[in-house]
Amino acid sequence: MEQPGTAASPASGSMFSWVSKDARRKKEPELFQTVAEGLRQLYAQKLLPLEEHYRFHEFHSPALEDADFDNKPMVLLVGQYSTGKTTFIRHLIEQDFPGMRIGPEPTTDSFIAVMHGPTEGVVPGNALVVDPRRPFRKLNAFGNAFLNRFMCAQLPNPVLDSISIIDTPGILSGEKQRISRGYDFAAVLEWFAERVDRIILLFDAHKLDISDEFSEVIKALKNHEDKIRVVLNKADQIETQQLMRVYGALMWSLGKIINTPEVVRVYIGSFWSHPLLIPDNRKLFEAEEQDLFKDIQSLPRNAALRKLNDLIKRARLAKVHAYIISSLKKEMPNVFGKESKKKELVNNLGEVYQKVEREHQISPGDFPSLRKMQELLQTQDFSKFQALKPKLLDTVDDMLANDIARLMVIVRQEESLMPAQVVKGGAFDGTMNGPFGHGYGEGAGEGIDDVEWVVGKDKPTYDEIFYTLSPVNGKITGANAKKEMVKSKLPNTVLGKIWKLADVDRDGLLDDEEFALANHLIKVKLEGHELPADLPPHLIPPSKRRHE
Repeated sequence: MEQPGTAASPASGSMFSWVSKDARRKKEPELFQTVAEGLRQLYAQKLLPLEEHYRFHEFHSPALEDADFDNKPMVLLVGQYSTGKTTFIRHLIEQDFPGMRIGPEPTTDSFIAVMHGPTEGVVPGNALVVDPRRPFRKLNAFGNAFLNRFMCAQLPNPVLDSISIIDTPGILSGEKQRISRGYDFAAVLEWFAERVDRIILLFDAHKLDISDEFSEVIKALKNHEDKIRVVLNKADQIETQQLMRVYGALMWSLGKIINTPEVVRVYIGSFWSHPLLIPDNRKLFEAEEQDLFKDIQSLPRNAALRKLNDLIKRARLAKVHAYIISSLKKEMPNVFGKESKKKELVNNLGEVYQKVEREHQISPGDFPSLRKMQELLQTQDFSKFQALKPKLLDTVDDMLANDIARLMVIVRQEESLMPAQVVKGGAFDGTMNGPFGHGYGEGAGEGIDDVEWVVGKDKPTYDEIFYTLSPVNGKITGANAKKEMVKSKLPNTVLGKIWKLADVDRDGLLDDEEFALANHLIKVKLEGHELPADLPPHLIPPSKRRHE
C-alpha cells in the first residue's frame, strides 16, 4: 500500500528542494511587479502543493484561480427576505439592473452578481462558471440546482467600475426554506465570504427575529468577522425611543451568534431614495450613511491588503489541515481493523485536535470546525492520506515569514501611487460636493456662503469681554486670553489648536477680531463639531483678508 506514496515522494521532494535551493533567487524584487502577481506566484509555487498533498480542497475550499487575484473588490449582501438588499444596491448604483425584482414578499430567489459590462444584459450561471475571466469557476461544484439560481447582471455603471456587488436570496424562517433549496446555501455563502472584501448583513427595524437559517449563515461567516458590517435598515419608519430599543435588541441577538468580545459595527439608516417617514433622526442617518459610504469607498484602495490577509488565513488553515491529516494517517493500522480505527478517530477528533495543538503550538482558533470536519472525514479513505512532509510545511513557513513581508512593502507602494482610488458615481456622488455634502454649513462651515463675516453677529458680546482683559495697543496677551478661554472647560490640547487657528497673523497676541474668532471656534467645539485643520477662508477676519 505504501509503495505508490514513496514512489511519488522523491519527485515532489526534488521539486521542493529546487524551490528551497533557489529561495534566494525567488526573492528578487523583480519577480513581484505587482501584489496580485506576487500573490498568484506564491500561491502556485508554495501553498498549492501543500493543499494538494493533503486534499485541502476536498475539505475546505477549492483551489484559487488567477481571476481570484485580479478581480475587483466584491460586496456581499446577506439578510432575511424584505430587508431591502436589492433596494440597497439600487440606491448605491442609482440604476435598475437586469434581473432586479423588489417587493414585500421574498422576491430575489437567485444569487445575482451585479458587475460592470459594456452593455446591459444577463449571463446565466452555467455560462459564468466556464468563463476564466470571472472568479466564479469553482462554484461549479455546487451543481445545477445552484447554477440555475445564479446569474450575473452586467451593466455600464461608474460605481461598478470599482466594485462588484453580490445580491443573495432572502433568508426565510422555518424548515420549508432549508428543505426546498436543493443546494447547500450556507456553504455557497461561505465560498463567497472567503473571496469578497465586505459582507453587509441587513436587518429590518420592523422584524428583528433572526431565523434558524440566518443564525446558521452568520455562524458560517465565523472566520470573516473582520469583513462584516451590519445595517439596520428602514429605521426612518419607527420613533426614536423604539429605534433605541430595536438597536439594543439587535446588538444583544448578534452578541449571542457572533462570539467575539468586540462589538460589530452597526449602521442605522434608511438606504433608499424615498422621503424619510419620521425625519427626527435625519442627522444621525446622514452621518451613518456617510460612514458606510466611506467604508465601501475605501475597498479598492485596500483590496490588495485584503487578498494578502486572506492568503495568510488560508495558509494557516492549510498548515493545520496538514497536521490533522498526517496525524490521522499515523494512527491508522497497516493491514487489519482500518474501518473500526477510522470510526474511533473520527469520534475522538477533539483529542487529535488537542494533540496537534500541543505538538505544534497552534492556537485553538486556527482549527476548522470540529463537527464539520467529522462529517467530511466519514466519507474519506484514510489509507490514502499522506504522512507528514516537513519540506512542504517549511516552504509555507518561509512564505509567511519572508515573502509576505516583502509583499507588504509593495502593497504600501501601490497604495501611495493610487491614493485617490475610491468608488465614484451613483449615490457616492450625491454627498460629495455642494450644499448637501455631509456637515455643509454646520460647525466651522457655518456662514460659508454668507457675504458678511459669520463671527460678526456675536462680536459685540465678545468685545465686551475683550475690553475687560486689559488690551495694549488693541491686543491682548496669551496669558490674558488663556484666563478667559479656560472657562470653556475644554482640554488644553483643544484650546491650543483654537489659539493657533485664531492667531491669524502669528504674532502671539489676539486683537478684537481674533479674540472673537477664538470664541466662535470654542462655541463650534462645545456644540459637538470638529475643528478644521486649517482656518477656512470664510472665517478669516475681514481686516486680515486684505493681506491674503
